[in-house]
Amino acid sequence: MDDDVLEKTKKTGALYFEGVEGEKPFELWRAFDKELGRDLSLFITGRLYAREKIPHKTRQLATIAALTVLGRTEELRLHILAGFNVGCTPEEIAEVIFQTFTYGGIPTVNAALRTLRTAMKEKGIWDKFADANL
Repeated sequence: MDDDVLEKTKKTGALYFEGVEGEKPFELWRAFDKELGRDLSLFITGRLYAREKIPHKTRQLATIAALTVLGRTEELRLHILAGFNVGCTPEEIAEVIFQTFTYGGIPTVNAALRTLRTAMKEKGIWDKFADANL
């Protein structure tokens, strides 16, 4: 195994998911197939997410947009929290979600905004944000 990929996997995984509560996809994969779970994690986190072609913040905003349009709110929550970890602001995330309206429709935007609100509550930033926007 490539030690560089293992290090990138650990570093990128910590950057994105440190402090994120709940089951991570790697843990789910590993529960069903330890070897495949490891291989998926090394590829996704160590090779794809660790690429330096675009900043981590941009990568997470793109992921948030895709998951919003697909209506994948459980995975969306994870990547909203990862977005916060790499410097995305609630305003930026909300704007990306609103941008998907023409591609995914209002129901997906509403579901994504509820997911954003839940993630912001988990981080303890919802009340201040909501007060500033009322």
